[in-house]
Amino acid sequence: MSSLRNAISRRAHKERAQPESRKKFGLLEKHKDYVERAKAYHKKEETLRRLKEKAAFRNPDEFYFKMIKTRTVDGVHKLESQANKYTPEELLLMKTQDIGYILQKVQSEKKKIEKLTATLHSLDNRPSSRHVYFAEDREEAKEIHSRSKSGTMPATEDIPDHIKRKTAASYRELEARRNRVNELEKIYTDMAMQKELQKKGRKRKLREDEIVCPTSKPVFKWRAERKR
Repeated sequence: MSSLRNAISRRAHKERAQPESRKKFGLLEKHKDYVERAKAYHKKEETLRRLKEKAAFRNPDEFYFKMIKTRTVDGVHKLESQANKYTPEELLLMKTQDIGYILQKVQSEKKKIEKLTATLHSLDNRPSSRHVYFAEDREEAKEIHSRSKSGTMPATEDIPDHIKRKTAASYRELEARRNRVNELEKIYTDMAMQKELQKKGRKRKLREDEIVCPTSKPVFKWRAERKR
């Protein structure tokens, strides 16, 4: 019965549109739109009620340390800058841990590149399969033998399409991993430089005319110190 009931064509009921005289007010609001608007209104109303209640029961003598550690920006309380939250030793330790993670990722990617390169190299340089040709007589056998020596035999090695697609995908993956290694090595170099700059010791940035090998990156020189 359900199949017959669904087979009967029914009239498609459309939602009522905004009257022509009220087109300037936009789309006609449906019940679901009213429900969302009512929920938002009551939520704001409840927030205002709670704030008024807190203000009414506020103790004028109460004090919190955040009162002196925050400032108001456009009516919103924001904490002061936490740039000095960690000591220099703690910052240096975190920088060392980050550098160790980047170095680990570089080594992991290099191992994957070596494995993928070896696999593709073995696929490209695989030996050709051995073929057996049958001849009717000695003359035809001599002709086939001479053609095989001269290298004029037709190529019978046909690689399937799915193997070609997998090989192309592997080459794309290899290129992507090489690019990733280059990016990680650049990040490692920059982080190592930042770590060295955080260490103690007087240093200064060299000018362009003082650099022997011109480079786009900044070059620093540390003051020589006598070790004990």
